[in-house]
Amino acid sequence: MNPPPAVARTARKVQAGDVLLLTRAASPQFVRPVTARVIRVLDWITYDGWLWIDAYQLGPDGMAVDRRTLYFLPRNAQWVQASAVVRERRRPVRRAPMRAGG
Repeated sequence: MNPPPAVARTARKVQAGDVLLLTRAASPQFVRPVTARVIRVLDWITYDGWLWIDAYQLGPDGMAVDRRTLYFLPRNAQWVQASAVVRERRRPVRRAPMRAGG
């Protein structure tokens, strides 16, 4: 007997460095979608199929805006190409001349 399609569906393994788009399909907590870069997968006991990760929440410019611990269903997460996250070129910091000594 074959298992139902929802059970037979295999999820891609979440790894450090992955960029994920987490929506309400991944967890009810994501009323507003969150884009996150995985720092590490946590080895915490969860319900079957669920996962805890440490991640950086990314802003629209692709830069980290917050560090979060997230709980979600990986099979409902969407993997995002890193190049799809818009990166703004960093500007050098302007520094005033300093005098040495007293």
